[in-house]
Amino acid sequence: MRRPPTPAPAAVLAMLTVFAVLALFTSPAAALDDPGRPFGDGFQDGPTSGVILRNSKIVVSGDGLGGKADGYRVPRPCWYEPGDGPDKMLKKQEDVREYWFHLNPTGTAQDFDKFLKQYKDKVGEDGRWWVPAYNSADPNGLACWSGLQGAVWVPEGGTPPGGITLEELYQLARAALTVPEPKINLSPDVRSYVNLPTWVWLTGIGAPVRSVTAELPGVMSATVTARLTRLEIDPGTSGSRAEVKADCGPTGRPYVSGGTFTCGVRYLHASVDQPRGAYTLTVTTEWTVTGEGVGFAFAPVRVTASRDVPVGEVQSIVRGGDRS
Repeated sequence: MRRPPTPAPAAVLAMLTVFAVLALFTSPAAALDDPGRPFGDGFQDGPTSGVILRNSKIVVSGDGLGGKADGYRVPRPCWYEPGDGPDKMLKKQEDVREYWFHLNPTGTAQDFDKFLKQYKDKVGEDGRWWVPAYNSADPNGLACWSGLQGAVWVPEGGTPPGGITLEELYQLARAALTVPEPKINLSPDVRSYVNLPTWVWLTGIGAPVRSVTAELPGVMSATVTARLTRLEIDPGTSGSRAEVKADCGPTGRPYVSGGTFTCGVRYLHASVDQPRGAYTLTVTTEWTVTGEGVGFAFAPVRVTASRDVPVGEVQSIVRGGDRS
C-alpha cells in the first residue's frame, strides 16, 4: 500500500488529517490502545524542538532537551522502524475496518478482504512488519514519509532498505540536543574605563554537561553528550583598542577583590566614537559533542551572547597648590 504523492501547499492541512487516519492501518504507535494520546507524537512539540517524531516508537530523553535548537538536521528525515509481528498487525488492520471504509466510500467487503490478505498471508511466518516514521520538525519530513510504503514485511533478523540504523538514531539524538544560552556578567558592570580590567564570566549555564538519549525500546539506543570546553571573548574592536585576557576556563572568572585578572578585556580607548557609544562584547561558548560508545564525534555546538560595554576616560583633576 503506497501513500499518495506529496500534496501541494494549499492542500497540506487537509492531507495531514487523511495521513493521520491512514497511518492507523500500519503505525506501531499506541494510538489505538490509548485514544487520548496525540497520535504519533514523539517526545516534545513546539518551535524550539530539534525533532518532532511522528508515527514513531523512538523515546527521546535527557537533560539536553527543551532549549533552543541549533539547526542541526538529520540527513534523512524519514525511515522504517520495526513494528508488530504478523498476528498483532493483522488484528490492528481488522480493528480499523470503519476507517478503511471512510477512506474508501465506494469499497466493498471483498475489497476490504483483499486489503487484509497481505497481512493474513504472513500469519505464522517468522518476521515483523516495519512501518514508516518521520521527523516533522524537518521541512522535508512529510514529503519523505509520504513516499514510503505503508508497511514492509521483513523476515526475522532482517532490515529493509530505508530501515533506521544506529547511526541515524545518534543523529536524531543530536538533533534533539540543546545547550543553554549564557548570560554575560561583567565587573565593572554598567560602565568600564580605559585601562581598567573588565572581568568576564557567565551564568545561566548550570551543569557543563548535557546529554540526550534516543532509544528504540528493545532494539537499540544512542546517547549524545555535549561538554562545555571553552569560552572565547571578542571585545568588539581591534587589538589596538582592546587587550583580551583569555585564560577563562569554560565559564570565565568571576570578579574577586584582589584577585589576578586572567579573563576579560582591558579597553585601551574610550568608546565615544563607537555606534551607540559602546563596544559590543561577544562571548562564545563551545560544547564538544560526542556519541557515547562510538568512534565518531559531531561538530561542536557554538553559542554566542553579546552586550554593550560603554568605556569612558578616567578624568584627572589637578588642583593648584601654593607656590613657594
